Amino acid sequence: MPGPRQKRSCRGPGHAFVVCDEVHHWIESNQGVYVWETLDRNVQKTAGAGSRLIETTNAYNPNENSIAQRTHEAVLATAGRILYDCVEALGEVDFKDRAQVVEAVRAAYGDSSWVDVEGIADAIQDPRTPPAVAYRFYLNRIQENADGWISKEAWSLCLAEDDPIRPGDQIAVGFDGSLRGDATGAIGCRLRDGRLFPIHLQENPRDPNNPDWEVDVLAVEAAIGRAFRDYRVEWMYADPPYWQEAIGRWSIEYGDDRVFEYWTNRPTRMVQATERFHSAVAVQDISYDGDEDLTRHVLNAVTREVPQGTLITKDSPRSKKKIDLAICAILAVEARADAIADGRLRRRKGRVVGF
Repeated sequence: MPGPRQKRSCRGPGHAFVVCDEVHHWIESNQGVYVWETLDRNVQKTAGAGSRLIETTNAYNPNENSIAQRTHEAVLATAGRILYDCVEALGEVDFKDRAQVVEAVRAAYGDSSWVDVEGIADAIQDPRTPPAVAYRFYLNRIQENADGWISKEAWSLCLAEDDPIRPGDQIAVGFDGSLRGDATGAIGCRLRDGRLFPIHLQENPRDPNNPDWEVDVLAVEAAIGRAFRDYRVEWMYADPPYWQEAIGRWSIEYGDDRVFEYWTNRPTRMVQATERFHSAVAVQDISYDGDEDLTRHVLNAVTREVPQGTLITKDSPRSKKKIDLAICAILAVEARADAIADGRLRRRKGRVVGF
């Protein structure tokens, strides 16, 4: 093994047996996917000579696209040369029912006779243990984070690929900007049906060779200009920090009855907007065109309780998982609602046919 001052590359020959532990934590943002891909390639090169790779894991979070998830999905897709073994508790468990909890623990741990079943049951029934954590880490069931804002399943039900956005459509726009750390983006929302679509996105690539990366302001200006040229933008909500001067110019150029500041750091208003968006997803009152960046940002968001209600945030202050397009989408849906309330929705003209 390398000493404390030595470094050893993942690349190169010599990997006869590789153990990848807790691969539910191996995700793109922590370079886990890159490390696994490198190790797997090396093992594949000498698999005929007996090289092998083993993965051990807890149940994964389906919002994270971890190596554990990718391997499981490969098995479901009948990929060859993978031996997959999993024991988990089946069915829903009433965590208030001690007998059910104990039975579920015994099922999940199988013939692991050394396991403290009663102790694990105590941990599951501890009120501080969220249900999703209990399912994933004690019962080996695939669950999303308990504090996840919108589930992958609920979001997927809003996917609609028909009736795409077209030039000239009436839309509302939500904009959330940064300069260095977070992402900068804009989302459009069609007035007549609530269809969401991306207008612009820039994310800090976190490249160590480019530590001074900044948002390309001219690219943002160009994207907003195209949106106003290509579509009938009836209402735009933009979060002012770092961009107040630009928003002021957009208001002058495109109309102060169309471009408005929307301070997302005002919790009462933002809580209400966040709740309305969540409710709209639940009943499929909005839709999206399958954009992967928007989906990633929406599924990255977790909830944060404040005295006024529920807001969304990143899963940790230093997390690389961006949620800025989720904020943009909330603002776009709010802008759409206010535009419609102001009477700006114009129904498409059509022929009246008599029978």
